[in-house]
Order: sequence, then C-alpha cells, then structure tokens
Amino acid sequence: MLSLFASIFLFLSCVVARPVEEATAASSYQIRGVSSPIFHLYLQALPSSASTPVLGPAASGEYFTIGSTIQSTNTSNYLNIGTASTSYKPLSFSKTSNTTAWALEGDTIITATASTYGRQLNFVACQLTGGYYSIYLQTGSDVPSGTCSNFQTLHLPCLC
Repeated sequence: MLSLFASIFLFLSCVVARPVEEATAASSYQIRGVSSPIFHLYLQALPSSASTPVLGPAASGEYFTIGSTIQSTNTSNYLNIGTASTSYKPLSFSKTSNTTAWALEGDTIITATASTYGRQLNFVACQLTGGYYSIYLQTGSDVPSGTCSNFQTLHLPCLC
C-alpha cells in the first residue's frame, strides 16, 4: 500500500511541478583584498578622483564585470594598467579600455599568461588617508615609498 502511495505521489509531483528556470550567475562582482592590511577592503574610485582606483570600505565598493577587461557597472569605467620603469605598475580608471590582460584564476584577479605582463597575481597596496589604499600591479619586487604592503592578492567574494 505504501509503495502505491509513493508511486502516486511521484506521478503527481511530476505532472503538477512547474519547470524551474536555471539560475544565471551574477554578472558583476565586488573585488576585495583578503589579507592585512587590506582585508575586506573593496575596489572603488577614490572619492576625490574618479580615475584613481583604491581599496576602501565595503559600503562604497563598486561592482565589476570581469573578462579580459574589468569594467565598473557603477560608472562604466575600465581598470587599466599603466606603464612604469618599476616593477609596480600604476592602475587607473578610464572610460576606454586600454588593458585586455585581465583574467580570473578561481576567484583571484590575475593578468593572463598570454598577456604582455605574463601571469601576475600580486598587487602592492599603499596606505592613503581616510582608510583607503592605492593599488599597483606587481610584476617583480620593487615597492613605492611610503607605507606599502607587497604581494597582496585581489579576489571576488566567495563563490561557494
């Protein structure tokens, strides 16, 4: 008798159940630091300079689409890598994309192996006033003057 009810229940659940649309992955993410001194500080423009990317409070962290470019969904600005003779390369926000080297390795922001930078996953974070940190792509071991932390990584929030 129990197996009859189980069969009827299974049949009815298949007939009555509505199809569930597949959930699509979020198209934009916040980007954050994961170790001291930038633990849980988020990528955003410096309030006084829209072209200066910094790590700062979560409440003002921007959201980004990430592929070979990184673009803010808040401002439409792109994260670009500048040129420098030092191993740390300045980053900037701009309305145009000059950098197509970005990639993801798991939840980690990197430059792609095939890019002119090679596979790089380290950044330098330098303390500014107001709890913000300027950031640079690190391609070696040079460090700017000031209170800086070398070999930092940037990540998406946990995708688990």
